[in-house]
Amino acid sequence: MAAVMSQLAPPPAASRLLLSGNEAVARAVWESGVRVAAAYPGTPATEIIESLARYPDLHAEWSVNEKVSMEVALGASMTGARAFCAMKHVGLNVASDCLMTMTITGAYGGLVVAVADDVGLSSSQNEQDSRYWGRFAHLPVLEPADSQEAYEMTKFAFGFSEQYETPVLLRLTTRICHVKGLVAVGEREAHEPPGFVKNPERWVMVPAHARTRIPNLFQRDETLRAVSEASPLNILEAGTDRSVGFVASGPAYMHVKEAFPNAPVLKLGFSYPWPPQKVRELAALCDKLVVVEETEQLLETEIKAAGIACHGKDVLPRMGELSPQVLGPAVDRLLGRPVPPPPPAAAPMKVFPRPPTLCASCPHMGIYYTLAQIKNIIVTGDIGCYTLGAGHPWNALDTTICMGATMGVALGIDKGRGAVDKNKRIIAVIGDSTFMHMGMQGLLNITYNKGNITVLLLDNNTTGMTGGQATPASGKDIHGQDAPRVDLAKVVEALGVANERIKVVDPYELPILFKTIRDEIKVDAPSVIIARRPCVLIDDFKPFRPYLVEEDKCTGCGNCIEVGCPAIHVTRREKVIKPSGREVELAFVNIDNQACTGCGLCVQPCAPDAIQHVPRRDIPIHIVKTSSTS
Repeated sequence: MAAVMSQLAPPPAASRLLLSGNEAVARAVWESGVRVAAAYPGTPATEIIESLARYPDLHAEWSVNEKVSMEVALGASMTGARAFCAMKHVGLNVASDCLMTMTITGAYGGLVVAVADDVGLSSSQNEQDSRYWGRFAHLPVLEPADSQEAYEMTKFAFGFSEQYETPVLLRLTTRICHVKGLVAVGEREAHEPPGFVKNPERWVMVPAHARTRIPNLFQRDETLRAVSEASPLNILEAGTDRSVGFVASGPAYMHVKEAFPNAPVLKLGFSYPWPPQKVRELAALCDKLVVVEETEQLLETEIKAAGIACHGKDVLPRMGELSPQVLGPAVDRLLGRPVPPPPPAAAPMKVFPRPPTLCASCPHMGIYYTLAQIKNIIVTGDIGCYTLGAGHPWNALDTTICMGATMGVALGIDKGRGAVDKNKRIIAVIGDSTFMHMGMQGLLNITYNKGNITVLLLDNNTTGMTGGQATPASGKDIHGQDAPRVDLAKVVEALGVANERIKVVDPYELPILFKTIRDEIKVDAPSVIIARRPCVLIDDFKPFRPYLVEEDKCTGCGNCIEVGCPAIHVTRREKVIKPSGREVELAFVNIDNQACTGCGLCVQPCAPDAIQHVPRRDIPIHIVKTSSTS
């Protein structure tokens, strides 16, 4: 990530740009005169704010979590400014506390919330359908089908929000967020906020005030349903093949058109509230009606409840993308058409197995290598790059649920354990960005309730999993400019951890790391070990001199492999019989000098001292001393 994020010189109106859906949304937000945009990084939504931060004349920020980002956007809207926030689907769960009250207050300045659903679980712990938030919160939902529509619907949403005084949900999916297309763009429009108007009955949501506003919400439902019936975003295409018709939205519409180009289709760009009359018109045009939804059967259920016969999840998969290859055979079977057998699969290529793993020299490897050596422990994990510690070769994480859950789960295990777990030690692992997102409350809960837990706080100075975004502990803002830097050790102490129970270690120094963990888990009190070393992919990381393996010294013990570094490659294996009669497999290795950054993790468990520095003088060797706050 560059030290300073440069601003764009925006292309002029009528330009056609090749943009991803995320970039198209960002461009439309800027053109709409938005003054404040906030988000917490999360795939597949991350690039929206990253792109938007490059535009001039607005405030863009990484907030500490999604709830805060929504509150920031709502505050800006209260002044009459146009405001925007973005998050992935699980982020909206975090922000829902604000969302469910914000729908009652409504919006003043145009307020748009982009939520990106990870259909197919490419980078998420669950697959959820954010359209339900529209129904639950009584909010309009717009669903673009490509980058051009993402741009157009975003611009439309701000005016719509102001016209009906409502926040608007812009539901994206991974395919919309990351696929690029040509987008015709325009100019930024000026939008001067009229200013905050004191109105406690609207903005102070005590029960008495909320009761008076909830009827407005129900009235808005009725108004928006009528608007949906007439909206140009909901398009009925008559088609010529009347055997089957489709209701679809977002990228599912594109899949339908590819698989059944001549079928009648109701394309829902304004998908909630949905237009019952238009669905009835479509049903009259076809013999069978199929509702194509990624991922839940929200519309199918409501269409059936309205007395309109249809098919949906009875013939289509309930998870994953509904690509033409999935959609076509499923609908053909419904219609009784012959479904040709799939073409014979090509013989699988024999490739060296490479499961998802950490980067070469990742500081988290030392943590998991050490945890794998310690017995009689339960290790709770969290969301981030370090979730990979659950995999080979470490197998060092026992739980991962959601952002910040490592703290609460660890305390629950501590307080709920019985005799079988009585002597086990509990370790909670969390990253620095996740700690500030949702972990601080969990640590406070541990100290307040006297939990016997050791927390490993992995401080790599960035939000690593989503691309190296700045955090309050990195000392940089979204533009790469200097910002106040949070002292994690002081925060931990302020949350109730005794000063003598706070240790700062270098995760590259395995003996010190091992001893520190062993010492702290023996103490019957909350403790925090801050493992501090920059992510290898950010500018703060400075490489060391790389290593090589001296083949004549390598005994094939395989100790270095257990570190888990992808720069280490097994060159040959052989089985030998020990004097005891036991058969063992030896693994001889080399090190990819181009990938190795010289962290030294593999050197420390190497018994025969076969791993040595590459004889280079152009890369200085950095020696970092470990400090502690004892």
